[in-house]
Amino acid sequence: MTDAVLQHTLWPDAEPVRMPVSAGTSDAPARRNWIAVASAQHARRGCAEPGAGYIQVCHGKAAPLRRIQPGDRVAYYAPTVTMGGKDRLQAFVSIGIVQPGAPYAFDMGGGFVPSRRDVAYVPAREAAIAPLLDDFEFVDDRQRWGSKFRFGLLSVSDHDMRLIARAMRAELQLLHF
Repeated sequence: MTDAVLQHTLWPDAEPVRMPVSAGTSDAPARRNWIAVASAQHARRGCAEPGAGYIQVCHGKAAPLRRIQPGDRVAYYAPTVTMGGKDRLQAFVSIGIVQPGAPYAFDMGGGFVPSRRDVAYVPAREAAIAPLLDDFEFVDDRQRWGSKFRFGLLSVSDHDMRLIARAMRAELQLLHF
């Protein structure tokens, strides 16, 4: 892992997109926070084009995406740079807000038709997970923290998502904190 890789900026020249903030009624559903797991190569693909972001999890399965709702926050964690690679990264690579709409199928060619959800990613920098491990609420065993990611999608607290957002230098207001 190099500092240059972790300094990768998500759309350095992009203007932040201001998302409408709800009036905060008690009828509004609670916003949840998710960590999705994919190689950096795949996660970066989902946020490469401003305004056309998406999330795919668990090798394109739709069921996990149905747990995620519009307005939820999502951060991508990349254990490696490439899928199945030995090129360890262990960093958060993107963060954003899930957009309205249900999961949908997308033909990527070659017979691969994964399910996706649209995400409005916010400008951020990649951030290593190691410095955050002692402060995460979801880490209950420092020696086996990586096991939490084995299913590809993990629900986390507001506290943990704020830690990730701050480490990534994302504007908290854009994430509705």
